[in-house]
Amino acid sequence: MSTPTADSARASLEGLRTEIAKAVVGQDPAVTGLVVALLCRGHVLLEGVPGVAKTLLVRALSTALELDTKRVQFTPDLMPSDVTGSLVYDSRNAEFSFQPGPVFTNLLLADEINRTPPKTQASLLEAMEERQVTVDGTPRPLPEPFLVAATQNPTEYEGTYPLPEAQLDRFLLKLTMSLPARQDEIDILTRHAAGFSPRDLNAAGLRPVASAADLEAARDAVAKTAVSPEVTGYIVDICRATRESPSLSLGVSPRGATALLSTSRAWAWLTGRDYVTPDDVKALALPTLRHRIQLRPEAEMEGVTADSVISAVLAHLPVPR
Repeated sequence: MSTPTADSARASLEGLRTEIAKAVVGQDPAVTGLVVALLCRGHVLLEGVPGVAKTLLVRALSTALELDTKRVQFTPDLMPSDVTGSLVYDSRNAEFSFQPGPVFTNLLLADEINRTPPKTQASLLEAMEERQVTVDGTPRPLPEPFLVAATQNPTEYEGTYPLPEAQLDRFLLKLTMSLPARQDEIDILTRHAAGFSPRDLNAAGLRPVASAADLEAARDAVAKTAVSPEVTGYIVDICRATRESPSLSLGVSPRGATALLSTSRAWAWLTGRDYVTPDDVKALALPTLRHRIQLRPEAEMEGVTADSVISAVLAHLPVPR
C-alpha cells in the first residue's frame, strides 16, 4: 500500500466532514475542531447540554477514521485504576499481570469528566501529556494516534468537581456544542422518523474515509506549514494582552501561545495553504484560548465571558499585514 501524499491526506480528512454529517447534523465547527486536535496530537473538551450529540460525534469520528474508541462514564466513585488499568493476580501463574484500562485506545470519550473527584481526573494527566500510563513503576505506552475527548455539562454543577487550571490547560481545544438551528433539528427528526439509530452507525451508511496513514502524512505536512515572524508576534501579542486584561485574574500562558500556533498551522493546512495568516489565528483563538483564562469574580457578575474578553483583544490588537 502506497504512502499517502499531503494532498491525498487533505482530501481524505475533508471527506470526514461529509461522512460524519450522515450521523451528526449541524455541528461542523466541532467536527473541524476534532480533526485539528488529531493533527496537533491534542485533546478536546466538549461542552454542551445533554442531547446535542457529543457522544455520537466521537463515535462517528472513530468510525470514519477506522480508529478504536472506548467510553468511560465518569462518576463520583470511579477510581484511577478504572481508567488506567491495574495489576491483577493470576493464581495459575502465581504472579501479577497488567490488565489495561479503557485509556488504552485511540479515541477515549471521557463522559462528564467533571463528575469524578480530582484524584481520578488526575489519572488522565500522564496519559494526555506523556502518552503513557505508569502502573507499579512501569511505564506503558498508549496507542498512536491517541485523543481524549472529554465532555461536560455547562448548566448542571451540583455534585461536580470543576477541572483545575492545570488540567484545563492540557486540553488543546474547548469546543462548545450549541443547540441546533430549527432546520437542523427538523433534519434530525426526519432522519429518526426514517429509521436512523445512533446505536448503529453502519446502518446509517458511515464508512472509513481516512486512515491512520493519512493522519500521519497530514501531521508531517502541518509541521512544514510556514509561520512568518509577523504572525508569531501577533500570537504572542494576543496572549500577552490577556495577561493585562482588567477582567482576568489569569491570562494565557506560554503553553497557550504554542497551542494557538499549532492549531493555526493545522487550520491553514486544512484550508489548502502552506503558510499561516492572521485570519487563521483569529479563527482558532476562541476554541484554543477560552479555557486557559480565568475571569475575576466581579467581571463574571457583570456578565463578562471568556469569549467576550478574547474577542475584545482580537478587535483592539493591530493585525499584521
